[in-house]
Parts: sequence; structure tokens; C-alpha cells
Amino acid sequence: MTGTADLINRLAADADASFALIARAGASGSVEHIEVLTGAVQDVELLADIPLQDERGVPREVLAMVPYRQVRERGFEAHDDGAPLRCLLVEAHERVPLAEAMAVLPTEPVPLSGAGFDIADAEYADIVRRVISDEIGRGEGANFVIRRDYIADVDAAPRVAALTWFRALLEHERGAYWTFAIVTPGHVAVGASPEAHVTAVAGSAGEPSVVTMNPISGTFRHPSGGATAETLAAFLTDTKETEELFMVVDEELKMMSAVCSDGGRITGPHLKEMSRLTHTEYMLRGTSRMDPRDILRETMFAPTVTGSPMQNACAVIRRHERTPRGYYSGVAALFTPREGGGHDLDAPILIRTAYLVDGRLRVPAGATLVRHSDPQGEVSETHGKAAGVLGAIGAVPRASAPAPAEDPDAPTPLPGRAQTRRPLAEDPRIAELLASRNARLAPFWLEPQGSGPGPFAGRSAVVVDAEDRFTTMLAHQLRHLGLDVTIAHWSEATDADIDAAELVVSGPGPGDPRDAANPRVARMREIVARRLEGGDAAAPLLAVCLSHQILSDRIGLDLAPLASPHQGLQKTVDVFGEPASIGFYNTFTARAMPGVSRLTPSETRCGRVGPVELAADPATGDVYALRGHGFASVQGHLESILSRDGMRTLERLVSHALA
Repeated sequence: MTGTADLINRLAADADASFALIARAGASGSVEHIEVLTGAVQDVELLADIPLQDERGVPREVLAMVPYRQVRERGFEAHDDGAPLRCLLVEAHERVPLAEAMAVLPTEPVPLSGAGFDIADAEYADIVRRVISDEIGRGEGANFVIRRDYIADVDAAPRVAALTWFRALLEHERGAYWTFAIVTPGHVAVGASPEAHVTAVAGSAGEPSVVTMNPISGTFRHPSGGATAETLAAFLTDTKETEELFMVVDEELKMMSAVCSDGGRITGPHLKEMSRLTHTEYMLRGTSRMDPRDILRETMFAPTVTGSPMQNACAVIRRHERTPRGYYSGVAALFTPREGGGHDLDAPILIRTAYLVDGRLRVPAGATLVRHSDPQGEVSETHGKAAGVLGAIGAVPRASAPAPAEDPDAPTPLPGRAQTRRPLAEDPRIAELLASRNARLAPFWLEPQGSGPGPFAGRSAVVVDAEDRFTTMLAHQLRHLGLDVTIAHWSEATDADIDAAELVVSGPGPGDPRDAANPRVARMREIVARRLEGGDAAAPLLAVCLSHQILSDRIGLDLAPLASPHQGLQKTVDVFGEPASIGFYNTFTARAMPGVSRLTPSETRCGRVGPVELAADPATGDVYALRGHGFASVQGHLESILSRDGMRTLERLVSHALA
């Protein structure tokens, strides 16, 4: 105990010491120790600059605070506040027993004044309405996370405040993946993050790393007295919350497909129960040989705190958030060397975190906005997400202890912590509701994908990325079908590349397909036209989503906005004689006269295009798929987890295009 007290007192007293306190669950599932990391601080420009070796080339441990502005490394937009990519170069990594740390960490409340959200509830609700109408309603994406900040003035020494808040979170918050306090020159971050954005466990010599991502979404705000199976069941059957989770899983599978050769496999769903909120989550796992810094770069940042598609989400955030994000939605990335070589990576998302700079407290909180969002509900969600941290540190009243039956086998709680209760996920009704969600999802991503030559072995394809990384999932499925696949960004795909490709897959992307002034849309139009009407009228082409709309327009079909966007919507539609359950992410649609299933050459705008078959809604005329000589297209995303029949439909359409 004396050694622990001396350590904590030294950290509190030494104004020049940089340190991190981290509480992570052990093998038993509970926190048993506090990890204390100390060392010097070095700010670097790029993720590749994180110094994983010392000047002698010896591997070392590094804790990196990665700010949101780092997305600019991927060419994405961000307000630039100059927040540094800050590295704590770990010189000492100690572990102290949890009970000992709790006994010596300070408990005196930290005085706050002038507290409240920087954006009033009514103003935030107006922002929500604008994002739904101006962004989701115009096809800019499926979902977006817009934040606001709870702010207050702090009358306490920063180090004492950090240690006090860290203890308070350990005592009053539960379910966190990391509870932490990170103190560096001029900056304090204290939080209880529920979400591991990405982890990578280095394999033994010659073996790839196991990469895991943990998308968490859907937010159940506990009623007064705590959550019960009855109140939770209503949440688990809510359409908005279910679709929100599926959309972020799709977005993180895009990232997994980019960094993992096997594309990633889904397990879950599970519940993440915290003091005031319960979330739903999945686990995604795959293998990769990439440097952990590159894995982190390719997965910046979680769609649960940005939106999808990622690149457009960053642009939407920049348009609608009034101030820079700082470290909110970035990660705290711990790189730990392994004896066999390489580094493990453990990177929780920086959410549910209090920041203290120059005597000013800031607790950011964001809501995920989808087509079904209710503005007042999203206002409440930001209150709920901030309340866990704010309640623990005493800024708002703390949550009352839940009433459900206690678990007689649970360990004795820490002083001041409510008795541990049996998890709601163990209730048979809740377990059944969770399991039932997977009945809607694509078996390809839930089950072992196997290996083999595939039906198109020896053939090749170029997938043109129109700024939606669904193309990485699509490419993975095409490889599974045997194709040798290359992904080319729309701005880098030359005419020579397009002409030389055996099969061109013109990919999905955000935006209005009618907007010829948009350089990306204009180039995708050129690519579709080149394959459709070029030197070889039968140059194989598969067009997806945005490109399907462009192709439809090219042959003479009308394009129109949907009355209600189909962002994250699962539908069973007829695709040339076969019913197919497919996930849709579209705001616009191609439309034919109801009942029309075929266009003759004279009915198309393209003289070189022969008869075209249409798979369309018999009542509305909305076109779900096209096929003609050497080409096929589909409005839905066959690669989505929402496409139960995605692989079968993809194989049929590719087979037709290549025939």
C-alpha cells in the first residue's frame, strides 16, 4: 500500500511528469489492476512517425493520443485545431492492485462552475433536422454523427482533477472497455470508453496478426431505477436502433476488408451495459500482415462516431459542427512490443471522455443521425451519453442503483459501488431477441468463408471506387468468386485502365447521379459510357448503386429522388426471376413505367445497346437491376451484411456480364 500511495502522490505532485492510468478487464472479465505508464512525451506529424523503436532500434511501448484531425492523412476533411499526435514513450509500466489504488486516489469533489452544453437543445435539434434533410435526404450518406460539448470551468489543479475523476469513473461507471486518465503537458483526458475501435495481436514468427474491431451502436437510455428485461426488449425491437447498428457494422466491415486478407467475420450481437446506457455491439475479426500503424491509419475512424460513407461523413461533420473535435472520436492507441517481434495494438475510441485544458472542462457527446431519427430523441441521446461521465465526476446527479435481482456469485463490490447484478443479456427473452437479429444478415459474413478456386478463377476485374469503401467488401467477395481484383480510385482510373480491364465493376458512391458538375459523378459517367459504348460494345461491365443509376440514365431511364431514403433498408425483390433479400443504401432511384420489364434498342438512348432487361417494382417502376449484352447492374449493395442473398445474386450478375 505504501508503494502505491507514494506512486500516486508523486504523479499528483510532479508538475512535469507525464503519465497514464489505465484500467482494463483481465482474463476474469473484471478489473484487477491499474496500469501506470510513465515516460517522456513526443509529438509527431504522421501515424507512420510513431516511434516504435528507440534510437538503438530496440522496440518500445508507446501510448499515442490520436486526434480527429489525423483523418487528413487519408485525404478527408477536418477542422484543423492543431491538436498534436501525442506519444507517451513508455519508460516504466507498473501494475498496482485496484483496491490499493482506490484507497489512495483523491475523493474530494472538484468544483465546477458555468456548466452546460455549448449548443442549446433547440439549436441541436435544428442541426439534426438539417442533416437529415440536406445530407441524408440528398444522398450524401446513410448516417452521420454530430456532436456538441458540455463545458464548465474547473477550480482545481489539473493533476488532482484527473486522479479524482479517474477514481470516480472506476467507482460509478461500469461496462467500460478502458477507464483511463492521460496527463501530458497542458492537457488532461479522463474517460470510460465502452468501445475498442481496433486491436491487433501480433502472431508468432511468420504468422499474421489477429485484428478485431468492435462496432457499438444503438443507445438505450435507462429509465429511472435502471434497465429491466421488459424495457430493454422494446429497445431491441426498435427499427431505428437496429438499422443504426447494422449500418455501422457494414462500415467497419469496409475497413476490415481493407486491412484483412480474409475480409473479416462477424460474431454477436452482444449487449454493452453501462451505468446509464446499454448499447448493442458486434465483434469483427480477421487476420493481417500490416504494420499496426498502417492498420490504425486505414481504420481512421470509427463510423460509430463519424458516419458513413466515411469520406463524406467527414465533410458533413465539417459543414455542421461549429468547432474542431480535438481528440473526440480519435483513439488512444497503445503499442506494446511482443517477445517474438512486432507490436500488439489496443486502441479504444476517445468517447465518454472529459478533457481539461487551461481550466476548462469539455465533455463531447454525439448522436448517430439516420433517416428515422427524431430530433428530440437525438437531443436526449447526447444528454445520456454525456451523463455517464458527468454523473461520475459530480457535474450532474448520479444514476440511481438498478433494482433487478443481484447475482449471488458476483464479487464483493468496491466501496461506494452498487452490488453487481446479473447481466440482462442472460435473460432468455433478451438472448432470443439478440440472436434473432442475425436471421436477417448475410451468411457470408457470419460463417467461415472457406477457400477454393471459385467459379471465375483465372478471370480479372477492376473495381472503380467512387468514394464509398463498400468497394473493399465487394472486392473481397469478387476474390472469393475467383476473380483477380484491383481497386482503382475514380480519380486515378485512366482510360487505358478501363479499356484493358476484363471486367469493370463501376462502384457505389454518395451524391446525386444527375449532378454532372460534380467531378466524381462526371468521371463515373465517362467510365460507364466507355464500357457500354466503346470500341467493344460487349466490354463486360457491372454497375453498382450510384453507377447503376448512371447506367440507367445512360440508356434512357428517368432518375428521381425517393420519397423516403433507402439508407440501410433491407428489401426482398425479384431479380430476373429469383427473389433476393438485399440491403439498399440509396436516396435516388432509376424509374421505368410500371410493368415494363424490357427495353428494345430503339427505346434506349444508346444505339449500340441491344435489348435491356429490367428487374423493377411492379407498382412503382423503381428499377432494382438491369442486364443486357455484356453488362449488368444492381441498385442494392450485394456486399452488405443486409444482403442475405448477396453472394448468389453477385455471382449471377457477374456471370451474365462475362458471358
